[in-house]
Amino acid sequence: MTSESSPLLHYRLFSVSDGALGQTASTLCDGEPTTVGTGPAPRKLSTFFGVVVPTVLSMFSIVLFMRIGFVVGHAGLLQSLLMLFVAYAIIWLTVLSVCAICTNGAVQGGGAYFMISRTLGPEFGGSIGLMFYLANVCACGVYVLGLVEGVLDIFGKDSSDPTNSLRSLPQGYGYSFLYAIVVLLLCLSVCLVGASIYSQAAFFIFILVTLVLFSILLSFLAVGPRQVTIRHGGNVTLIGQYTGINSTTLHNNLQADYTLDYTTGNLMNFATVFAVMFNGCTGIMAGCNMSGELKQPSRAIPIGTIIAVVITFFVYLILFLLTALTCDRTLLREDYGFFRPINFWPPFVLIGVYATSLSASMSTLIGASRILHALAKDDLFGILLAPAKLVSKGGNPWGAVVYTWALVQLVLLAGKLNTIAGIVTVFYLMAYAAIDLACLALEWASAPNFRPTFRLFSWHTCLLGILSCLVMMFLINPAYASGSIVLLLLLLGFIHFRSSSSSWGYISQALIFHQVRKYLLLLDVRKEHVKFWRPQILLMVSNPRTSCQLIKFINDLKKGGLFIMGHVETGDLDSLPSDPVQAHYSFWLSLVDKLNVKAFVDLTLSPSVRHGTQQLLRITGLGGMKPNTLVLGFYDNATPEDYFLQDSAFTPGLSPNDDPFGVDATSLQAHFPPVRSPESPRHLAPKEYVAIICDALKMHKNIVLARGFPSLVRPGTSSSNAALYIDVWPLDLLRPQASAYVDVCSLFLLQMACILNMAASWHRYQLRFFLCVESSVGGNGGNSGLLAAEVKFRELLIKLRIRAAIRVVDWDRVAVLWGQGQEHPGLTREPISREYLKAANQVLLEEGGMESAVRFLYLPRPPADPALHEYYLEELDALTEGLGPTLLIHGLTPVTCTEL
Repeated sequence: MTSESSPLLHYRLFSVSDGALGQTASTLCDGEPTTVGTGPAPRKLSTFFGVVVPTVLSMFSIVLFMRIGFVVGHAGLLQSLLMLFVAYAIIWLTVLSVCAICTNGAVQGGGAYFMISRTLGPEFGGSIGLMFYLANVCACGVYVLGLVEGVLDIFGKDSSDPTNSLRSLPQGYGYSFLYAIVVLLLCLSVCLVGASIYSQAAFFIFILVTLVLFSILLSFLAVGPRQVTIRHGGNVTLIGQYTGINSTTLHNNLQADYTLDYTTGNLMNFATVFAVMFNGCTGIMAGCNMSGELKQPSRAIPIGTIIAVVITFFVYLILFLLTALTCDRTLLREDYGFFRPINFWPPFVLIGVYATSLSASMSTLIGASRILHALAKDDLFGILLAPAKLVSKGGNPWGAVVYTWALVQLVLLAGKLNTIAGIVTVFYLMAYAAIDLACLALEWASAPNFRPTFRLFSWHTCLLGILSCLVMMFLINPAYASGSIVLLLLLLGFIHFRSSSSSWGYISQALIFHQVRKYLLLLDVRKEHVKFWRPQILLMVSNPRTSCQLIKFINDLKKGGLFIMGHVETGDLDSLPSDPVQAHYSFWLSLVDKLNVKAFVDLTLSPSVRHGTQQLLRITGLGGMKPNTLVLGFYDNATPEDYFLQDSAFTPGLSPNDDPFGVDATSLQAHFPPVRSPESPRHLAPKEYVAIICDALKMHKNIVLARGFPSLVRPGTSSSNAALYIDVWPLDLLRPQASAYVDVCSLFLLQMACILNMAASWHRYQLRFFLCVESSVGGNGGNSGLLAAEVKFRELLIKLRIRAAIRVVDWDRVAVLWGQGQEHPGLTREPISREYLKAANQVLLEEGGMESAVRFLYLPRPPADPALHEYYLEELDALTEGLGPTLLIHGLTPVTCTEL
C-alpha cells in the first residue's frame, strides 16, 4: 500500500513568536518544502520592508501622480470622494478578511492564491489564483505604460514647440512600445536578483516618494496663482488655471462634468473613471504576495496592510480636496501631469512619477511571479506552468519571473493605460470577492480550528465585501465582468477534471457537514409519508471482486435514496491489538470512486457475519436516513468471476499519484482477497444465511436476494441490444394458492421494478408483468378467467401510473405438479415437488427468453422452523437456476399510493 504522509497539524494558532516555527509548521502541513529543488528559501523581510513599503508604493503607483486630475476633472469633487469611499470600503472589507485568514495559520508563498486555495480547495484556489495573477500582470503593464506616458509628456517630440530641446524622444505607438520594453527590462533585472534587493530599492523609493508628496502638499499652500500652457500636439494650445485655494474654484469643481479623455478619445462616465481610480487602490495584496519572504507573515501581513491602507486613504483624500480647491477643469482634464507645472520645483514631481511607477511595476512583477510559482508548485495546470517551478540557489523563482515578464510584454501591446484599466480592476475585484468568500465560508462552517487572532470581522463584513465587489464589477464594465465569470467557470471545470484531490482540506466539506447536520435534524421519521417513500439500501458485500456488477446495479436501483455498502470482518476485538477495520476504509472508498457509484461504506468487526449484519442494520445511517432494505447476494455453488480482471480501471501498473489518497489499482488488487474457488470452504453456513433473512424481517426490513448478476449486461453496451424487457413475476411461485397480486409484497415488487425503469440507463427497457393464472379461475371457461385477471391487473397498473405490458401465463401445466414429489423426512409441511420447481423454472425461462435483461420475483418468507432453512434455499435455487440476473424480493412496507 502506498500512502501519503498524513499531516499532524492542519492548522496552528498564531503567536507573536511565529517565524521559523511557523515556516516549519507550514511545511509539515502541506507535505512539501517552500521552494522546489533547493529547500526552504530564507525569510528575511520585516513588516515594514516586506508589507508596508511595497503596499504603499503599489497603492500610490501612477494614479497618485498622473490620474488625480483625471478623476476630479471628470467626476467632480463630490463623486470623486464617493469613488474614494466606495473603493476603500471594498478594500477595507477585503483587508478584514485577509487579516482573519492570515492569523489563522502559517502562510507560505503565493499570497492571496495560497490563502484561497488552502481554504476553498484547488478548484477555486487555482482559478482565482490564476485570475489574480493575470490581474497583477495587467497591472504591471498599466504601471509601465503610465511611466512611459509620464516620460513622453516631458521629453516627447512636439511639433508645436520645435525650439524645446528637452522634447527629443520620438513619439508614436511603436516608439511607446519600445520605451515600455526598456522599462520592463529594467524591472526584470531587479526582480531576477531577488526580493531582498527589491525591498532595499523599494525603501529608497518610498523615502523619495514621501518627499515628493510633501513637496506637492507644500506647493498647494506656497505657490501663487498661475496659468499653465497645455499642448496636445499640432497647433492646439490650451490654457489651464491654477488659482490657489479658492472657494469659487471649489464650487466649480464640485459637480461631475464627463467629457472625452484626451489620451484615448473615449467619452468618460462614472464607471470608467472609477475603474482608473480603483487601480490606485488595488495594491493591498502586495504584502501578501511577499508572504514567502516575510519573517512572520501571519503577523506582518495584517499589521502592515492596515497601516498602508490608512496612510494611502488620507493621502488620496487630502490630494482630492486640495486639487478641487486650486485647479480649474481645463487644467485637470487636459493635463494629467498638472502636479509638475504647479510645483515649486517641477523636476521633483517627475522624480516621484518615475520612481513610484518603476516601484509599482517591480512590485507587481515580483508579486505576480510569486503567485505563478505557487501555482506551478501545486501542479494545477500541468506542463503549461512547468518552467515557473525553476528557482535559483538562493530560492528566487527566476523561471516564474521570466514567464511573467513575457506575459507583460503582450499586455504592453495595448498601448494606453486607460484601455486596460477596466480589465485590471475587474480581475482584482474578482480576487477580492474570492478572499471574502473564503473567510465567509470558514465563518459559516463553524470549524473549531478557525480561530484567527484577528477578530475585527464577521460574516456580515465578508458578505458585504462579496456583494460590493460583484456590484462594482458590473458597474465598471458588464462585458468584462461577465467575461471574467465565464473564465472563472472554465478554469474551475478544467482544474476539477484535470487535477486530483489535494490534502489541503476543502471548505466545501466543512460547509456540507454543517448543513447536512441541520437537515438531518429536520428529517423527522415521524413525518414520513408513503407518497415520498424511496429505497434506502444496505448491500452486504463479501468480496468486491465478485460483486462489482451488483454494486453498479443497486446504484441504479436506489432512485436518489440511501445506498450503503456493508461488509463484515469476522474477529474478536479483545484478541487484536487494534481495530483492523479502520485501515480498510480507504480501500473501500477508492473502490466506490473507481466504480463511479454514489454509495457510502460501512464496515464492522464481529464474531460472525450474522451478528455483524445485525449491527449494520441497527446502527448504519443517521436519523431519518437509515436503511429500509437489505440486499444479499444469492447463496449458491456458482463459480465466482473476478471483475477486477475484466475492468481496466483495476488493472495494476497505474501510478500511485493517480489516486489522491494513495490507493491505486495495484493496492486494491492486493487488498481484496482472491476469488474463492468452488471447492473452498464457505465462511457462511446455509442456516446462518437464512437466519440473516429472518433477522432482517424481524427488524422490519425489506429483503432482496440477487442472483446471477456477474452475467448482467449493462445498458448501453453492444451486448445489451438483445435485451428488451424488465420482467416482473408478482406472484409467490412457490405457493401460488396462498398469495395474491395485490398484497404488500407484490406491490413492493412492482414499485422496485418501476424504480429501475425510471433510471436513465434503464429507461429504454419496457416493463413486462407476467400473470400466472389457472384456466379454472372464473368458473366459465379458461379464456374468461384469463381475461378477467388481465383486466383487473391492468386497472391496478393504471391507478399506480405504471406503463407496462401484461402477459398472462397459463399455469395449469405447472400447478398439476404441486405436491407430487417425495416428502422429506422430518418435514411438517406440505412439500413442493421437484417436478413443480423444475416446471416453474422452465416457464420462467421460456416466457422471458433472451429478451429479459433482469427478472423480479416474489420472495416468500423463510419457514419458522430452522430445520427447514436448507430446504428453503434448495427451493429458491431450483426455481431461479439459469435465469440470469434475478432479484428475489420480499417487501414489508407499503410503498405505493394512488392518491395525490
